[in-house]
Amino acid sequence: IAQVAANYGHRVRLYDLDIKAVAKGIAGLEKGLSKLIDRGRMTKAEVDALIARIEPCADLAEMKDTALVVEAIVESLEIKQQLFQKLESICSQDTIFASNTSSISITAIGAALMRPENLLGMHFFNPAPVMKLVEVISGLRTASEMASIVADTASAWGKQTVHAKSTPGFIVNRIARPFYAEALRLYEEGAGSEASLDAIMREAGGFRMGPFELMDLIGHDVNYAVTKTVFEAYFQDQRFLPSLIQQELVAAGMLGRKSGQGFYDYRDGAEKPEPQIRESDYRPTLIDILGSLGVADPLETLLTNAGITATKLAGDGYIRFGEVVLALTDGRTATQRSKDQDIPNLVLFDLMNDYAEQTLIAIAPALQTSEIALQQAIGFFNALGKSVVVLNDAPGLCLMRTVCMLANEGADTVYQGICCMSDVDRAMQYGLNYPRGPMLWADSIGLKTITQVLANLQRHYGLDRYRTSLLLQQHSAAALKLI
Repeated sequence: IAQVAANYGHRVRLYDLDIKAVAKGIAGLEKGLSKLIDRGRMTKAEVDALIARIEPCADLAEMKDTALVVEAIVESLEIKQQLFQKLESICSQDTIFASNTSSISITAIGAALMRPENLLGMHFFNPAPVMKLVEVISGLRTASEMASIVADTASAWGKQTVHAKSTPGFIVNRIARPFYAEALRLYEEGAGSEASLDAIMREAGGFRMGPFELMDLIGHDVNYAVTKTVFEAYFQDQRFLPSLIQQELVAAGMLGRKSGQGFYDYRDGAEKPEPQIRESDYRPTLIDILGSLGVADPLETLLTNAGITATKLAGDGYIRFGEVVLALTDGRTATQRSKDQDIPNLVLFDLMNDYAEQTLIAIAPALQTSEIALQQAIGFFNALGKSVVVLNDAPGLCLMRTVCMLANEGADTVYQGICCMSDVDRAMQYGLNYPRGPMLWADSIGLKTITQVLANLQRHYGLDRYRTSLLLQQHSAAALKLI
């Protein structure tokens, strides 16, 4: 954060209880910036000038004439309150105090201050010089002009800013919970291996990392702690229920990359498991497409290159050939839908971020589906140039249920007045590099489909976890888009 501010011409004072930590931090900063010199992205003169603008402080009193103080210390409400109380006695009445907290209530921190109107959240994402997002968080008593000044300042630093009311998890850490939670539930239910589920999210969804490898990178102690914090802060709302498997990993000290083991083994000589890809020699030449495939309509454009002739017929959105019927998941299990609609050889396929471009697709057969029909389904997608992961029959499959839950959480965040609709998408794209914002993604899928998937998930599990946001229900009923 000091680097970001100094890079845009500000004089920055850097303080830590341990003055050696400040020196170590600046030395690390110089080392990192030297790599930018080697790559031709900065000159040595520019790096020297940037470093010169960062002044190490041995005493907190040296902060007395600063205009903005950004706190990034231990995640403890009491310790943060004590620090800001000291700063209030040192700094001017106009100084803005910002906390980089990712989980503690700004309102709660400000409750201990004489001037809570000067306090807000300024949540950066790691690494701060690279990640574009800053969440600007207002507590109940934060002055709107202070939030505006900080947002303008962050924008001047090249950041994308989003505004949110102080609430557990703010925007990003709240809305992101389903990305991990749905993958963990699928894994617990034996729907697929961690490598297969990761591959679906990367190669079908367009996410940079799958949920299991990302949790291993973050550290399970950190990820589990954030989930627990959000769960408790929302009075144990089942939507944020922590995972027993992740709890076991933390208890075992299997924290991910930093400990050498997590969902994957990072020790020397360990082999990373591969996704369970299935192939078939079967290739259809003639198929029937019954009705619109909805968001999966782009599959039709791939048929010509695959040498497949399609006949368009009236229907409810199916692909039929040989012994198999293919359909996009609607949140029911394939087994239940096969029974409901009397289709014995039904195979469901998952959502893709881009059916024309993405390289992998997930499918799941009903228990009633024959092996011949399954092989035909695999062969169809192989013919279209897709690798295929076959999941055990899971409601909503993998990507579809995850995107629906992300959109649902985003919609609830807006419905509760935490932030605006566009800030949900900007936050998730710039804060976590999502391939699409969940609100715009929901629009592209269709809100009727989103609400149908969520309703079927809730019926299947009988859990409040999958309740549909009223905002989604309203927009779907009115045939209105979110964005």
